[in-house]
Amino acid sequence: MTTYADLHAQSMNDPEGFWLEAAQAIDWITPPTTACDFSNAPAAKWFPGAQLNTCYNAIDRHVVAGRGDEVALIYDSPVTDTKRTFTFANLQQEVAKVAGGLKALNVQKGDRVLIYMPMVPEAIFAMLACARIGAVHSVVFGGFAAKEIAVRINDAGAKVVLTATGGIEPNRTVPYIPLVTEALETADHKPEAVVCLQRPQVPGDLPAPFLDWAAWVADASAADCAPLNAQDPLYILYTSGTTGAPKGIVRENGGHAVAMAWSMKHLYDVGPGQTFWAASDIGWIVGHSYIAYAPLIAGCATVLYEGKPVGTPDPGAFWRVIEDYGVRALFTAPTAMRAIKQQDSEGAYLRGKDISSLKYLFLAGERCDPPTAAWAEDLLQVPIIDNWWQTETAWAICSNFMGLNDPMVMKPGSPSKPSPGYDVQVLSDAGEPVAAGEIGNLVVKLPLPPSCFGTLWRAHDRWIETYMREFPGYYQTGDAGMIDQDGYVFVMSRTDDVMNVAGHRLSTGAFEEVIASHPAVAECAVVGIADDLKGQLPLGLIVLKAGQSTDGILQDCIRLIREKIGPVAAFKLAAIVPRLPKTRSGKILRATIRKMADGEAVAVPPTIDDPAILDEIRTELKKLGYAQ
Repeated sequence: MTTYADLHAQSMNDPEGFWLEAAQAIDWITPPTTACDFSNAPAAKWFPGAQLNTCYNAIDRHVVAGRGDEVALIYDSPVTDTKRTFTFANLQQEVAKVAGGLKALNVQKGDRVLIYMPMVPEAIFAMLACARIGAVHSVVFGGFAAKEIAVRINDAGAKVVLTATGGIEPNRTVPYIPLVTEALETADHKPEAVVCLQRPQVPGDLPAPFLDWAAWVADASAADCAPLNAQDPLYILYTSGTTGAPKGIVRENGGHAVAMAWSMKHLYDVGPGQTFWAASDIGWIVGHSYIAYAPLIAGCATVLYEGKPVGTPDPGAFWRVIEDYGVRALFTAPTAMRAIKQQDSEGAYLRGKDISSLKYLFLAGERCDPPTAAWAEDLLQVPIIDNWWQTETAWAICSNFMGLNDPMVMKPGSPSKPSPGYDVQVLSDAGEPVAAGEIGNLVVKLPLPPSCFGTLWRAHDRWIETYMREFPGYYQTGDAGMIDQDGYVFVMSRTDDVMNVAGHRLSTGAFEEVIASHPAVAECAVVGIADDLKGQLPLGLIVLKAGQSTDGILQDCIRLIREKIGPVAAFKLAAIVPRLPKTRSGKILRATIRKMADGEAVAVPPTIDDPAILDEIRTELKKLGYAQ
């Protein structure tokens, strides 16, 4: 079966047969005889009774197959002017030694290891080393505040912390030792050991319980792959934006490996001997799925990039990496494309670059506005494929499938149709199906397919209450959107970003799409703010392309909204700002903007990329009479 319609239909009508066939892409110690056990609904057990090792599937099996000399990991760091490549054989040696080092620290199957590291090869070694011996890794984005590290140490019960002396930004360095030291002092749970990688660019004296990474690895013996049950946890990943009690998404070994292998072949159309680049960070789900695991499981070369889309050194950074390594598919966030568009809307930095290897640009992280997708497609002359997925799912809920014989016709603003295994529906707040084209709650009928989470770490009741209670029998995605008459899904906004303006339910995503269509606009954010008369009013924050005049822009955008959405939109509040507040993964902090405008107390989110932007936004909001 090679058509999308056939594949999705089979996954719905015969999920057992579909996923057992997909599981053949993985090397098993004990092969599965059953795909799904849903007797403990709403949680599903995928491949019960089967055994495997994810690290073996990512590395060792390729060496055994005679591909040890092929490139597996490409490290490109413009912030340190460093480039390194590792073959599968190199990677096997490095990962086995780190795994042995963990065993020497008495890390055993099921123990948790917290990884707080920058985008360096050793971070990938650490993740795969945990997978090799059955330890459960929890990666925390490098640069997170000490309080957030401590919260995660406590929640995971980390036995060991792996870190580095610091991270490197385009214009500064971020020492990690003081942050980790403070976290260790304030955490109620005390890890037994801390291992620290010395970085020449951020040297630091290692305090007393810290061990030196180089000496630790040098003293270690190589460790073999441990047999693990399909249900054994591979990692815990805390959702971005978490405050207070963290939500630790638990990923299991078996379903994850199968979904990663299936998606690389059928969705991304990348296989052995080819290069895949997810321009993300290992602190986020994209970095877990499509830097550390899926490409390697599929036998591809994966790119680990320590830099930015602009500023390291210029808006041509991505094109240089594609040219240098023959990247076949690039996967990044829409915000990265908007940043390049803002700095180089005419594509001057692409001229002279040979990016003929590039066949696809995949976008995910948040909704890609059609104007940005159109700009990228015109510039790169390749298909632009929008994905919709979440930390909770680990792979695309909806996408177009480049590895099939019949990729779908793209519809601007839509990530296309559901992936096999996903039964996506739209329900009203009362839980009733809505008509085609009508906005409602996007949900997925249970059971969720392989690799989707089946619990929260040490909080199963909270998992049910947060995700499964509101619409019984369905996973509540927290996203609002619609499905059109052709079955295409449109993800418009988070459910709390659907505005109620004088009784009319309006999506912030629809507003942003219209504003972004203005030729001078690089990106924008629209939020609903409190209004005594209408309930809510839309507020727009607009970032212009470099060199654009501000004259008449706001009036143009207000007129466009009136023309495209109508007077019901009541859109009159807008401001031009130098940049938008975002998480490090590129998500716009709309809830923070909304709270500021409504005059509520705003705690600086732990995931924010640059806290200084909040003062700039507050200044503009005050000019409009808000955020007093």
